[in-house]
Amino acid sequence: MSGRQTCPGCGSTDLVQDALYAQSQLVCTACGRVLAEGLLTTTFAEEQQLQEVTYSWSTGQKEQLSRCEQRGIKRVQDLCKVLQLPPVFEETAVSYFQRAIKHPSFHLVSLEKKEVLVGCCVCVTCRQHNWPVTMGTICSLLYADKELFTSVYLHVLKELELDVPALSLMDLVKTHLNGFKLFQSSTTVPAKFIEDKEKMVTRTIQLVELASKTWLVTGRHPIPIVTAAAYLAWQSLQPGGRLTCTFSRFCKLADTDLPPPAHLRLKELQEILLRMASQLAWLRVLRVDKKTVVKHIGDLLQHRSFLLRCSFRAGDAEDGGEEAEGASASSSLQAVESAGQPEGHSTAGTGRSTQTPLLPPCLLHPKKRPRAASPDPSAPDVTGDEPIPDSEIEQYLRSQEEIDALSQARAWQ
Repeated sequence: MSGRQTCPGCGSTDLVQDALYAQSQLVCTACGRVLAEGLLTTTFAEEQQLQEVTYSWSTGQKEQLSRCEQRGIKRVQDLCKVLQLPPVFEETAVSYFQRAIKHPSFHLVSLEKKEVLVGCCVCVTCRQHNWPVTMGTICSLLYADKELFTSVYLHVLKELELDVPALSLMDLVKTHLNGFKLFQSSTTVPAKFIEDKEKMVTRTIQLVELASKTWLVTGRHPIPIVTAAAYLAWQSLQPGGRLTCTFSRFCKLADTDLPPPAHLRLKELQEILLRMASQLAWLRVLRVDKKTVVKHIGDLLQHRSFLLRCSFRAGDAEDGGEEAEGASASSSLQAVESAGQPEGHSTAGTGRSTQTPLLPPCLLHPKKRPRAASPDPSAPDVTGDEPIPDSEIEQYLRSQEEIDALSQARAWQ
């Protein structure tokens, strides 16, 4: 049977069946060429014709992946290599992508969403293994829209029923600051703006912890708060040449995005620092504002636990009206002296400035609610002395069935 076919390479008819890894292969003994590779099963008729039979043909199953799935798996693997993830992460992300791409809800989605789906599977894997990678980092690598990424990410969690733990805020700070270009010499960054990475990360974490204790993080996206804290930490380490650098310029130098809410988070952090500065005796005699308070961030953070307690007590005392005699005169004097100054800062030579209570921002600055519609002047006034009809009284009377059920229930007590 082997003489019926010749080797196309050397023309030899000396062909033998060789088993390699449990797969039968037809090999030329003269030149070693493999004529039929990967023959798993054959039939009697095909053995006579020396015709190869693939595994999918012999079993009636087609195990080949679709072109879309192959490209998606390749994209997942490439993204994992760019992020330098361990091999087990890559296997998990590929399995999630295969599950998602076979789900009916992802069959008829656009090519852009399929590309975002690759990043979502990698992001889910990193979150499950507590690997600090932000959505913004993955979006920048895929050139994907952040809002679209968020919607697809939530859709994947819902359809695949995945449980993802929340990312630690401190790990997020370290990951977000890793992308800053302020820690190495560069032609685009002046020498006075270069900062030590460890010092900046440590101080930024302290400011974020302070923001967390004063409710600035609760219910909000963490990236704007981290960005604002990083800006204040960077200024406080060398305030001499950095106070004139604006927030937007800082983000450009660091090559990071400036989220729109970051300016509001920066203002809220500055108000907290001003309130804490008003509790320090050696800062009461200085004219501290939102710019100069940066110089004293080191002292404020060193005594932050004590200063926060004092700020809480000061707010409680003002709420309860426990003021010293002559408070009206002193408050009037402070109002004159602090005219034009930001809220919560300590004026020169005064003991304590008028401050609002230390409360969550949602209570200090509540959103405006629509006013209730004015009552109809033609409607009759309700006095409470109106007669009650018998039909309405009957609604409040128990029926005989309810009385029996109540008596049975009390018998078991």
